[in-house]
Amino acid sequence: MIRIIAGAKKNRRILSLPASHHVKPISVRMRKSVFDIIRPNITGSLFLDLYAGVGAVGLEALSRGAGKVVFVDSDRRCLDIIKKNLENLELKENAVVAKGDILKGLIWLKYYSPEGYDIVYMGPPYRDRENNPLSYSSQTIKMVAEEGLLSEYGFIVAQHHGKEIVQVPESLVVYRTQKYGDTNIDFIKPRKPAASPLPPQA
Repeated sequence: MIRIIAGAKKNRRILSLPASHHVKPISVRMRKSVFDIIRPNITGSLFLDLYAGVGAVGLEALSRGAGKVVFVDSDRRCLDIIKKNLENLELKENAVVAKGDILKGLIWLKYYSPEGYDIVYMGPPYRDRENNPLSYSSQTIKMVAEEGLLSEYGFIVAQHHGKEIVQVPESLVVYRTQKYGDTNIDFIKPRKPAASPLPPQA
């Protein structure tokens, strides 16, 4: 059973999918650790939950005071569960649930937050239904950067399999990595531009 860890909806239950479904929600330990790290940035934030699954991460963000959460997944069953969870937890007012194939582009998500998102969480599946390894992280991170989805001080939280080789574009930098068993979580922010050289003195 999945529950909200903290905030206004602490200990409230989150509906999930049957164990036979290929979607595996983030563990309580990882969710708690991530939110302990990003806690100062949550209140009032514009939060994007990519590969949202049953919505555990985005729901946690809303419970802790996020201003708005946009949930994105391509699986209709996941989206239906997210909608039920939002209804049960009385969190619909500050949420958007959107169906989309993330790997086909993300620019349309600027409609919901034209100035970009303060926090982008992404937890793509590690394996497909036939148990073949997947590698979506690098492409998704690249699209977030190139399509301008980060706000001025926004950052990415990228959950991925520890064996997946994740590359980030030159415009971004991984500033922290947490390891949990076979899972890594990278914290990624825009790279500060190099200081301009001083003009020559007359």
